[in-house]
Amino acid sequence: MMMCIISNTKPSQPLPNLMYSLTTFLNTNAMVSLRFFQPKDLPGLNYSLDETQSQFTSLVARALQRIKERNTGQEFPVTILFNGKPAGFFSLDFGEDKYDLTANPESVLLRSLSINPVFQGKGIGKSAMLNLDAFIKDGFSRCNEIVLAVNQSNTSAYQLYLKAGYCYGGKSRIGRSGPQDILSKKV
Repeated sequence: MMMCIISNTKPSQPLPNLMYSLTTFLNTNAMVSLRFFQPKDLPGLNYSLDETQSQFTSLVARALQRIKERNTGQEFPVTILFNGKPAGFFSLDFGEDKYDLTANPESVLLRSLSINPVFQGKGIGKSAMLNLDAFIKDGFSRCNEIVLAVNQSNTSAYQLYLKAGYCYGGKSRIGRSGPQDILSKKV
């Protein structure tokens, strides 16, 4: 049985009007929640990925650096918490790069999803992706679609996205580590 709780939290930086984290109880009674990245999260997100995972996603520090370099003001880093501790990361990009994947101006590009290897295999990534819809709708009410590119050879991530309701619409592209399929999910 899954149950959701909404609690008020305040981001430490100016962000859209999303002032809560969505929490899900997993079968183990552990909690997964999403919140906008806060600098205090960084020590818990300073994990390494194995060689295979590193070819498909960026480490958190690198993803944050890229957000800073792009400097669009339209990309928002998000921390995935497990029992209140940073366990993973992704960013939501409302900038121009999403148009490489969709023509929808009301969409968001999901980038740089990773889970700390210590916490992998506990359903945290799946729970975070299942709850992302509500997180987006409450913080970005005009957004109606999530898009992403996943490497065809990254079977773990590919299966995670499919289980979370993302669909392959027949579009692919070549990414830095090979062919990627474009997946999307209506919000």
